[in-house]
Amino acid sequence: MNAAARKAAAGGGMGRAPALVLALVAAGAFLISYNFFAMLLRGGGGASAAAGARDPVVAMPAWMREAAGREARRRPFHVALTATDAAYSRWQCRVMYYWYKRMQAQPGGEAMGGFTRVLHSGKPDGLMDEIPTFVVDPLPAGKDHGYVVLNRPWAFVQWLQKAKIEEEYILMAEPDHIFVKPLPNLANDNDPAAFPFFYITPSEHEKIIRKYYPKERGPVTDIDPIGNSPVIIKKTLLEKIAPTWMNVSIQMKEDEETDKTFGWVLEMYAYAVASALHGVQHILRKDFMIQPPFDTKLGNTFIIHFTYGCDYSLKGELTYGKIGEWRFDKRSFQNWPPPRNLTLPPPGVPESVVTLVKKVNEASANLPRWDDGSQPIFMRIQIGS
Repeated sequence: MNAAARKAAAGGGMGRAPALVLALVAAGAFLISYNFFAMLLRGGGGASAAAGARDPVVAMPAWMREAAGREARRRPFHVALTATDAAYSRWQCRVMYYWYKRMQAQPGGEAMGGFTRVLHSGKPDGLMDEIPTFVVDPLPAGKDHGYVVLNRPWAFVQWLQKAKIEEEYILMAEPDHIFVKPLPNLANDNDPAAFPFFYITPSEHEKIIRKYYPKERGPVTDIDPIGNSPVIIKKTLLEKIAPTWMNVSIQMKEDEETDKTFGWVLEMYAYAVASALHGVQHILRKDFMIQPPFDTKLGNTFIIHFTYGCDYSLKGELTYGKIGEWRFDKRSFQNWPPPRNLTLPPPGVPESVVTLVKKVNEASANLPRWDDGSQPIFMRIQIGS
C-alpha cells in the first residue's frame, strides 16, 4: 500500500472512532435514563423498589391505563331509534329516553352522546319538546304492505342524509330498550358491535338467502346472525349500508317465499344481508342486552329488551304461551301507557323481570302527564291485581 493509500486508510479509521464513541455514549445515556424513569414509575429506588416492582416496559403504568380508558370513552356514539306517533310507541320511547339520560349522567356514561328519535310518521307529535326528534317521511302508501317496520331502513336513510350528526359512531336502538347501566362504545373502528339473535339463522335458509347474496359474494356464513338493533357502527359505514338495507328489505317483502319464511324478522335479515354485501361483519356481543323472560339474570348486560310477554303464576312459575295470574306484556298497552306503580312480580320470578318492572315504574313515576287518568279500569285490574 502506498503512502497516499495508507493515509486515506488511517483517516478513515480515525473517522470511525468518534462515531463508535458517540454510539457508546448514546447507549449509556439510554440505560441511565431508562433506570431513572423506571425508578420513578416504581415509586422510588433501592432494594424496596426493586422487590416485586413492575417493569413499565412490560406492564402499562396505571396512569397510562387510565388515559387509555378515557380515550376509549371519548369515542361517543349517537343514540338513534325509529318510532311512530302511535301511543304504543310513545310511552316506550319516553321510558327509553328517561333511562338513557339516567345512564348517560353516571360515571362510565361518557360514550353515550346525543340522542334522536327518528319519527317516521311524516309530521311532528306531542313529544317534540320532551325527546330530541327528527321527522322523516314514511314509505309511500302501500309500500310497507302493512309491515310498519319496513319504514325503519327508509327512516335511517333520510336521517343520515339530512341531519347533522356530530358523533362518529351511531347506536341503532329501539323504543323497547331500557338501559340498565352505562354503555361504552363496543365497536372497534370499522368493526361494528351487534347482539346475536338465536332466531336469525342465515345458514338454515341458504336457498332464500342466495336470492340476495349470490354465491360469488362468498359463503352464507359471512352473514351475521343479527338485526340492525342494537348495533354500534361507524356513521360512514351505516351511510353505505342503509340504502342497501332499505332495498333488500323491500325486495324481501315483495318476494312471497321470503316474506312467508322470515315473517316479522324480515327486516333484521335484510340488515344482516346488506352488511355482508358491503363486506361488513360485526363483533357479536351477547352481553349487549338480555330478553326477559328467557334471560333470567342481569349479569353484565347493558340493555333490557322487553319484546316478549312475561306471564307467571302466583307461585312464580313461567306460563309462557298462556296468560299468567301475573303478567307484563307491552302489547297490553297498544292505546295507552301502563299505569303507574305496576304490581311487582310474585316471589320466585327472575331478577330480569323484576328489574324490568321496577324500571318502568320509576320512569312512569318521574315523567309528567304519564297517563292523564285515561287508563281504562279493566286494564288497571288486570295488571295491578
